[in-house]
Amino acid sequence: MSRTHTHRWRTHAGALVLAAGVAVALTGCSPSANADPSSADGTVTIGAASNGAAKETRIAVQEDAALHDALPSAVRKSGELVIGIGALPAGFPPLAFTGDDQKTLTGAEPDLGRLVAAKLGLEPKVQNSTWDNLFVGIDTGRVDVGFSNVTDTEQRKEKYDFASYRQDNLAFQVPKSSDWTFAGDPSVLAGKTVAVSSGTNQEKILLEWQKQLEAAGETLTIKYYPDANATLLALRSGKIDAAFGPNPSIAYQNTQSAGSANPTKTAGTYSGAGSSLQGLIAATTKKDNGLVEPLQKAIDELIDDGAYATWLQTYNLSNEAVPRSEVNPPGLPLDNG
Repeated sequence: MSRTHTHRWRTHAGALVLAAGVAVALTGCSPSANADPSSADGTVTIGAASNGAAKETRIAVQEDAALHDALPSAVRKSGELVIGIGALPAGFPPLAFTGDDQKTLTGAEPDLGRLVAAKLGLEPKVQNSTWDNLFVGIDTGRVDVGFSNVTDTEQRKEKYDFASYRQDNLAFQVPKSSDWTFAGDPSVLAGKTVAVSSGTNQEKILLEWQKQLEAAGETLTIKYYPDANATLLALRSGKIDAAFGPNPSIAYQNTQSAGSANPTKTAGTYSGAGSSLQGLIAATTKKDNGLVEPLQKAIDELIDDGAYATWLQTYNLSNEAVPRSEVNPPGLPLDNG
C-alpha cells in the first residue's frame, strides 16, 4: 500500500473550503506581487499574479511517498522537478504568461506542473523558453517534463512519452445574449458567419464544414480578422455570429469580458483532432526515461482528491476535463493535416 502523508500548510486570510478531500483557500484580494506559487510545506498557489485570468487559490497537496520512491534516481536525488514551459516571448493566457507582478510565470500549465511536483514530493523549478527550445530542453535532459499545452501526436510519440491531463478542444465564442449552441453537428452552422484565424487547424475544420454545407445547398460565411481584438469587436458589433478558436483562449476572453457591457460565452466545443479522435494535451517527457508513469499516477491522484477539478475551475477550463490520465494514449495521426 502506498504511504502518504499530508504536508503542513499555512493558513491565510480567506474562507477555507474543504471539497473532495482538498483543502483550498480562496483569497478575495488581487494576487500579491510577492505571491509564492509553491511552498516548502506542499501548499501550491494557483492563479497567482494572473491579472484576472484566475482567482488566486491555495491548495494543500498530499505527497505520495511511494510515487516519490518510484521516480528515476536522478530526479529523486535532485529533489527537484524541472518543468519546461514554451511561452516566450509573449506568453499565451490563460495557459502560461508572465504575471502582473512582472516576475511570476503563472497560468494553468505551470500551475499543474507545480501541483504534480508537490504530489511527487519534489520542488518545482519552472523554466520558460521558446516553443522550440522547450523540446531542446527535454531532448537534452535539462528539462524533466514539459507542461506547455503540448498535443499528443503519433509523430511526437516517436521521441517522447506522454501523460494526458486535458482535452485539446476548439470552441465557438458567441455573445452572452445568443441562444445559438453547437454540439458537434456542423449543420447548425448553415446561414452563419464565423470568424477564424488563417492557417490554423480550426480553419481547416471550418473550411471542410463549409464544403459539406455547400454540397447540401447551404451557406457558411467565413471571415478573417488580423487579431483577437478585431475579432471580438466584430462579434460585439454583430458583424459575425461566432468566432471559432482554441478553447483556452476563448475561455480567457470570456472571463475577461464578464464584467463588461458586451460579455461573451462559449456556445460549444469540438475536438482539435477532428471528429474521429478526442485530442489530448499531455505532460511531455523524454522517451523511456522512467518518468511518465509517476507523472500519470500523480495526475490521477490529483483527479481523485479534487485538486485537478479546482485547478480547471480556477482557469475556467472545466470543459476540458479528462476522467483519468493515460500513458501514451492514441494521438493525432501521422497523416493528419
